[in-house]
Amino acid sequence: MTQPFPFSAIVGQDDMKLAMILTAVDPSIGGVLVFGDRGTGKSTAVRALAALLPPITAIEGCPVNSASPADCPDWAGITTNRTHEIPTPVVDLPLGASEDRVTGALDIERALVDGQKAFQPGLLARANRGYLYIDEVNLLEDHIVDLLLDVAQSGENMVEREGLSIRHPARFVLVGSGNPEEGELRPQLLDRFGLSVDVTSPADIDLRIEVLRRRDAFENDNAAFMLRWQAEDATIRDQILSARKALRDLAPDEAALRDVAELCLALGSDGIRGELALLKAARAYAAFRDDTAITRTHIRAAAPLALSHRMRRDPLDEAGSEARVGRVIETVLG
Repeated sequence: MTQPFPFSAIVGQDDMKLAMILTAVDPSIGGVLVFGDRGTGKSTAVRALAALLPPITAIEGCPVNSASPADCPDWAGITTNRTHEIPTPVVDLPLGASEDRVTGALDIERALVDGQKAFQPGLLARANRGYLYIDEVNLLEDHIVDLLLDVAQSGENMVEREGLSIRHPARFVLVGSGNPEEGELRPQLLDRFGLSVDVTSPADIDLRIEVLRRRDAFENDNAAFMLRWQAEDATIRDQILSARKALRDLAPDEAALRDVAELCLALGSDGIRGELALLKAARAYAAFRDDTAITRTHIRAAAPLALSHRMRRDPLDEAGSEARVGRVIETVLG
């Protein structure tokens, strides 16, 4: 089986790669929404990042990839303490998936007859401790998107039918991608994603040539190509793992909190989700860079990712949301 394309070998798309890295450092940021043309590396980046991360240790046979027997739910019926290593899960959610397939299904008849909670795990169980990827998220039914965002935020999936309920951990990074020409997400749903990125095909001829060169080498000389990028991927992996440990020591000072609040206020961001996402993203970026404090450098880098999709539409302003965020950053932060 061919390994995914190396994360560090993806040409350009720096904002998308940074957003993916930040959610790998701190999954509580709330997932990534990637809008752009087809063939711009959206799904490639998700799989590449997951493959770059070290394998996770899970109880053998546990349907939710639990790290210890205590975390494996009772309904799974797992009695072993044996563990094994598995790749970081990446689960695709197809557009036509039913709610039962996503959340899992309770066998009501067996519960009534035998008195047992029989549960068929869904995609959320498989995605625990990994990534849930939705292509064309803007075409997914709104109630399914609402459900996914609620679970991604709470870290727990609960299924209730006929007075019976089942719970299991569902901690994953939600990544949605789509083509804006095929429809947009409602503002209420946009606001629930932690970060957002707009991607386009490279306009520079040399970049396009480099994309072709690397893809051709990946397909026709795979072993040499993977070896070529192994060290770069290992460096990113080590930075992510170190950043995860450093997060707890990066408490924002008063100046950073004020910058975040003033920036969101100036942009007209509703609620405080924008502030929280920006603060977490700036902290993750500082940790990834191995810096010891959150500064305006980190806030500047994280602001377009955390705030562009939260801005109210201005019909009189033809500039894109990222350009508008950039102008406000210059005004507020200097």
